[in-house]
Amino acid sequence: MSEVVRGMGGARRGAGRPELARARKRLGLSQDEIAEALWVSPTTWGRWERGRQEIRPVYRARMAEVFGVDPAEVERWIEGAEPVDTQAWLLTDFSDLSLAATVDRAGRLWRCDMNPERRHLLAALPFVPAALGSWLSAWSYGAPVESVAHRGPGPSVGMPDVRRITEAREAFGQMDRQFGAGLVRPAVVDYLDTTVAPLLRGRYDDKVGADLMTAAAAMTQLAGWTAFDLDLHGQAQQYFGQALKLAKMGNDALTGARILATMTHQALHLEQPEQAVWLARAAVDSARRVQAPPRVMAMLLVDEARAVASQAKPGETGDAHNAKRVERLLGEAEREYARGSTDRDPVWIAWQDAPELTARMSKCWKLLGDHKRAADCAESAVREFIGKRPRAAQLNKMSAAEAYLGMGEVEQAVDSARAAIPLASSLTSVRSVERIRKFSDRLEPYAATVQVKEFRAYLNAELAS
Repeated sequence: MSEVVRGMGGARRGAGRPELARARKRLGLSQDEIAEALWVSPTTWGRWERGRQEIRPVYRARMAEVFGVDPAEVERWIEGAEPVDTQAWLLTDFSDLSLAATVDRAGRLWRCDMNPERRHLLAALPFVPAALGSWLSAWSYGAPVESVAHRGPGPSVGMPDVRRITEAREAFGQMDRQFGAGLVRPAVVDYLDTTVAPLLRGRYDDKVGADLMTAAAAMTQLAGWTAFDLDLHGQAQQYFGQALKLAKMGNDALTGARILATMTHQALHLEQPEQAVWLARAAVDSARRVQAPPRVMAMLLVDEARAVASQAKPGETGDAHNAKRVERLLGEAEREYARGSTDRDPVWIAWQDAPELTARMSKCWKLLGDHKRAADCAESAVREFIGKRPRAAQLNKMSAAEAYLGMGEVEQAVDSARAAIPLASSLTSVRSVERIRKFSDRLEPYAATVQVKEFRAYLNAELAS
């Protein structure tokens, strides 16, 4: 009789719960790691996977939260009902750092994103903070592959092929900065699927292979960045993870640091400051290990300063220790940037210029509670960006607006935000619009004033059109 007894809403004892095991593996987590996330022992989790122990409702609810899925999905995993279609959930698996596995997983992700029936599943994926720990561990401590030479069925690949990917990446990046992600993302994903994937499956030696992995990582990072700009955060995370793994294959610490910095920005945007600090420190450590050029170090140090400030919030808490720490990082960043360019500068650092450094510092000063300095930095950045980088100009207009609001200058804050609305309307960037909507919400204490009423009416009219 015991063989056919079901646990509380659970699968047949002893039959196992393969979908539960697959869900864990898709996150790249060990049994120990998922057990810790769920606040149970590894032994308990093992029994759950094997179908040997019932799972109480409180833990089912926790699973839905940790895995970032609907509770009904968890019930299907546990109950052992019809198989769940999870092919689209391709969260990067760092447990296999082989070239073959990396090329296969990358190709599957890009192919899935090109499939109209799968694309909407990718777009619905949640951001999973629990995955970052194992990714960072594999990036920092995983042994590099001995060889990235490949003898696949695809074409023979040479350095001209790699250069074309790099050039295409820069062209797509310029389009993204000019018009927003919505315009360029379909082209980036198509390029990955139709051009980069066949090359990865081709024939190349170690030298070409390393550079090919780096170029593929940079293009994949851009696909993730454009998903981030469109508010598709689970999808963006998958691309960032795959980009990091490709950079690992190419043994390219600078490209890895760039990807980690982008992941830091995403974590900050999603208000995950603890994860942002981990990512920012990993980026700085990676860059230091290879004695990165000064301008690269400057940008990474500012990102670490912002992550620390976001976690400690010294402007609100009065945390003097972390305030000084943030100021030290900003001072170090300024000194590094002042050392100037070198012949070792990567191509991608060219657009991360002085106005970009000033813009990033604005966010740090705001978190330190120095709203005047934050506003001055943001306005300085806007003057440089306007007419050249519309999205950057728009976002820094909003940074200035938020700083003015922090000073209690409501009218000036509203004027700055109002000037950002036409810029946002001209872009295909969900992030740009979201930034204005969040600012509008912060104006609620002043909702009865004429300025705020007019601003909200103008915002709604412009976005509706």
